Amino acid sequence: MQKINQQIGVGCADFSEKEKHYVNQVLDSDRLSYGPFLKKFEQDFALAHECKYGFMVNSGTSALSLSLACLKEVHEWKNGDEVLCPSVTFVASSNSILMQNLEPVFVDVDPRTYNIDPKKIEEKITPKTRAIMVVHLFGQPAEMDPILEIARKYDLKIIEDSCETMFARYRHKSVGSFGDISCFSTYMAHYMVTGVGGLICTNNEQYHDIVKSLANHGRDNSYLSIDDDKGLGDEGLREVVNKRFLFPRLGYSYRCTEMEGALGLAQLERRDEIMLPRKFNSKYLIKYLRPFENYLQLPWSPKYVDHSFMMFPIVIQEGAPFSKTDLVMFLEKRNIETRDMNPLINQPFYTKRYGNLESQYPVALWINNNGFYIGCHQKISRAELDYIVNSFRAFFALSK
Repeated sequence: MQKINQQIGVGCADFSEKEKHYVNQVLDSDRLSYGPFLKKFEQDFALAHECKYGFMVNSGTSALSLSLACLKEVHEWKNGDEVLCPSVTFVASSNSILMQNLEPVFVDVDPRTYNIDPKKIEEKITPKTRAIMVVHLFGQPAEMDPILEIARKYDLKIIEDSCETMFARYRHKSVGSFGDISCFSTYMAHYMVTGVGGLICTNNEQYHDIVKSLANHGRDNSYLSIDDDKGLGDEGLREVVNKRFLFPRLGYSYRCTEMEGALGLAQLERRDEIMLPRKFNSKYLIKYLRPFENYLQLPWSPKYVDHSFMMFPIVIQEGAPFSKTDLVMFLEKRNIETRDMNPLINQPFYTKRYGNLESQYPVALWINNNGFYIGCHQKISRAELDYIVNSFRAFFALSK
């Protein structure tokens, strides 16, 4: 099998004439601060995820941090209060908890979906538990019904970390619409790419107002845009003038520009072009890699879940006559990019802080040792899909 020269990456930047047109409109307007593109992108994105309010910030990590800061302020959480978090997720999930002087408490994950295991949640709840951070990982919605039931039982808030999952549905309801507040990412290799970017969605107007203020240095919400002092009567203008340099809370500078808003809106309007090929590509890979299921655990979802496949996760089964390193290096040498499946509790920072946790989380340990993912994004061609499948076939032929 001949090796291809161009790497088949785990993600892509996919820009059409629409993105270029919208960005040029921004440049021609001489306005980069918050404006009509950002506003429309926020509104339309929130609506697509069944939420009333959306707000764009400079990353999914910032979205998580602001959401936690908001909940901490409104509900008067104390430093050291606990937020439950899955033991397999990108480090930003638990890092954002620590950055708010809260404590992540890890919960093992389901061995098929890789999301937080509802059966393991209650054993981790203490009098200091305030919330559950539910991560929808790799494009797969978490098992929300039992999680919501637990949250109601213990009066816990739900933060949906949906940075790796957009437009997916659980029992016909959109990710991002289940919890108190939800977070998304538009960074490179994600579904919709704006360079940098993230979104916070909620149905709670108070939360929406507070995260907007927090992202703007803690500024009073009466003046967050250069349009906010336009078209007002004398009394309205006086109020804005008096308040537009007031900062009632400690805040951050997590804003985006109209450039990211323009890219985001164009990508949102093209979402079927982005999402449908991912689902086709993942089904194709599942179909043609199925002969190796004795050795590879392929993606799986229950029938009531719509998987949106940000990437294609694979875990090597116990007892396989080869290691993850063997397979990953074989693929990498053939220009098929791989990534580990978000190992968290074995990262140097976390082992230094908490010691060796993996023995307490057997599923996470198995995934950390045996899991990786490859790309299934919309720019992978049929020829490249065949090349990926044939590379697996070649590996297994050599492994016999």
